[in-house]
This record gives sequence, C-alpha cells and structure tokens, in this order.
Amino acid sequence: MKKIGFIGAGNMATAIIGSLMGQNDGKADFINVFDLDKEKCDIMSKKGINIKKSAADVMLESDITVLAVKPQNYPEVLEALKSQVTADKVFVSIAAGISIAYVQNLLDCKCPVVRVMPNTPLLLGNGASALCPSDNISEEDKQIVYNMFAGSGVCEYIAEEHMNEIISVNGSSPAYIYLFAKAMADYAQECGIDYDKAMNLICATLEGSAKMLKESGDSVDTLIEKVSSKGGTTIAALDAMKDLGFYNAVKKGMAACTKRAEELGK
Repeated sequence: MKKIGFIGAGNMATAIIGSLMGQNDGKADFINVFDLDKEKCDIMSKKGINIKKSAADVMLESDITVLAVKPQNYPEVLEALKSQVTADKVFVSIAAGISIAYVQNLLDCKCPVVRVMPNTPLLLGNGASALCPSDNISEEDKQIVYNMFAGSGVCEYIAEEHMNEIISVNGSSPAYIYLFAKAMADYAQECGIDYDKAMNLICATLEGSAKMLKESGDSVDTLIEKVSSKGGTTIAALDAMKDLGFYNAVKKGMAACTKRAEELGK
C-alpha cells in the first residue's frame, strides 16, 4: 500500500484522513502527518497515525503528500521541501488559487500534482470536490487521489483553466447557502416563529430541493415554474428578489471569489 502524507492536520486533513481510514478497515499505519500544533498531532497519534518531526520527513516517507495548509503558507512549506524533493513524489494541493505550475515552480521539480478544491461538507461525508491532475501522473496515483475524496462525497474532474472559477461553485458556496438559510430563519424568528423549528424546516427544504434538482429530470427553470403559480405567493417573493438584484448579486459574488483566487495564486 502506498504511503500518504499530510502537511497540516486541520479540519480538511482530518476529514480526508477519516475517509482514507474508513476505506481501509480503520487502518492508519500508511498515513504520515506533520503539524506545528502538538495538540492536533496528539489527536492523530491516538488514531494510530504516524507523526513526523517535519514537513520534509512527511514528504520523504510518503508516496503522495497532501499540502493541507493555507495558501499564504505555501511558499514557506514548499521551500522547506525543495532541496529534498524528487520527481517521483506526488503532491495534492487543496488550497484556493494555488495552481499546478505554482507548486512545481516553487519546488523546482516537475513532480506530479493534483489540484483539488474540496468543500467543508466533506467533514460529514457529503463533500463536493473538483480535481485536476497534472499530465505526468500515473493512472494508479490519479485513482488513489480520486478515491481519497470520493470516499467523502461527489468528485468531478475539471480543466485547470476553470479551477479558480470552480471555487465559487463548490468551494466557497456553502457559505452562500448558509447565509441564505440564515436570512430565512432570521425572518421567521422576526415573525415570532421558533428559530430552531424554522431552521429544521429550511434544512429539509434545501435537502429536498437538491434532490429535485438531481432526480426530477426537470430543468431548473421548469422546477421554478412548478412552484410558481400565477399571481401566487412564490411569484411575489421571486419578483421582490429580482427587483433587489438577488440573481445578479450571487453571480457577482462568485466573480469576486474567482478574482480573489487569482490574486492568492500570484
């Protein structure tokens, strides 16, 4: 079995590691981890995961290394690996805006890289991850990385030219949905409805609506029409939202997300 390493042991790394262990009958002896936070390392160690003394040790003792650190920390981390990296090492980048070329250039090595944009529902096994592997990766390693994320949700391969744009679609988008849910629940509470009861109904509505989008066979426009009786309550709501620019606000927010991803990768 190939060794898989993680530089960084935050929430996303924890979710991916949990998926890997679940796919391997709870085994953890093939996983290496380094994090500056000793408490996080102690938690990992109790699961049977190998804790390493440095980021370089993780890379040297792993076939595939997941760079689970913030975009701002990439230069520092990659610089620490640069002198010891070899072309047979595979890297997985899960940071917003960080391109395949960026990783390879800072490592000064054309090693295989898989750029991934996961999202936080991965923590609950309901993630949505976009993947883009470099051309020089083996089919075996490509499949291993795919399975790392597919074990905790849905995966789609996306061309790298769209990997900054896809962040707004699945990476950052849970926050938009949470804000939408908050606005709905806050309105309900202002009307005297219990907040928790309203949120329970809102969450069930979001889940059901997503299922309708996936399984009904209807287009989005048709689904909207089926809820919108002429002169009814839904039309009144949609008209008010249209007047306030709801649709365009979402698209402009997504464009701002993409712009920031491009800035982070420079």
